[in-house]
Amino acid sequence: MSLLSIQLYGSPILNSKTAKVETLPPDFSTILDDMFETMYADDGIGLSANQVGIPLSFFVADFSLHDETGRKMVFINPEILEYQGEVAAEEGCLSVPEIREEVIRAEKVKVRYQDVELNVHTEEFSGYYARVVQHETDHLSGIYFVDRISRLKRSFIASKLKRLAGDAKKRLTIQVG
Repeated sequence: MSLLSIQLYGSPILNSKTAKVETLPPDFSTILDDMFETMYADDGIGLSANQVGIPLSFFVADFSLHDETGRKMVFINPEILEYQGEVAAEEGCLSVPEIREEVIRAEKVKVRYQDVELNVHTEEFSGYYARVVQHETDHLSGIYFVDRISRLKRSFIASKLKRLAGDAKKRLTIQVG
C-alpha cells in the first residue's frame, strides 16, 4: 500500500464533475486500499477519487471510525435520490486543510450506488453518515463544503482559500514541470 497525494482546494480535478465508472480499472482493489490508507493517514472518514487525482465517480468511507456499528464502504456512481430534514454541523475536508465551518445538510438521504462488484444498492443514511455521503458526493460533482456556506462566512476565509489554491497551483506546476 502507498499513500496517495491529496489534491488541494483550487486543483482543476476538484472543480469538475467526475466521469461515471463503466468498468473497474484492473488495479481497482489496490486503488481502494491506497485510498483508505491515505484517508486514515490524514484522520479522514471519507475520501473521493478526485481528491487523489482520479477523475472517476466513486468514494470510500469508513463509518466505523465514528461509531462501532458503522462499516467500511465503497460507493461507486453514487446518486442521492431523496433528501429529508436539515441539520447544521461543522465540517472539514482533507482537500481544504485547517478550515472548518458549519454547513447545513439534509438529516437523512436515500442513495443509489454500486459496490465493488458493480451491484446496485439503494440505502438510507442518517445523521453523521448522511453528512459524509453528501460531502463526498458533492466532491464528485466539483462542489466543496465551503461552497455550501454563506458568502459572509466565505469572505472571512477567502485569504486562506486563496493560499490553498496557490499551493494547489504550485503542486500542479511541480508535477507537470
